[in-house]
Amino acid sequence: MSTIYQTTGLVQTDVSQRRSVSAFKNCWTAFQEWRKWERLRRDLCSLSDRELKDIGITYGEIDYVASHRDTDPRGIRSPG
Repeated sequence: MSTIYQTTGLVQTDVSQRRSVSAFKNCWTAFQEWRKWERLRRDLCSLSDRELKDIGITYGEIDYVASHRDTDPRGIRSPG
C-alpha cells in the first residue's frame, strides 16, 4: 500500500512541476512578445513624418500598428 501512495505522490509532484514549467513558459513568451512590441514601437517613433508617410502610417497609428504586426497598416483607415 505504501508503494502505491509513493507512486501517486510522485505523479502529483510531476504534474505540479509541469504546471510550473508551463506557467513559466507562458510568462516568458508574453515577455518576449512585449519586447518585440516595444522594439517596433520605438523604431517607428524614431522615424520622421516623411518616413512614416512613406510606409503609410501616422504617429497616432504607431501603437495600433505595433500591436497588430500582422495587419497591413494601409487597411486601418476608413476610406474617404
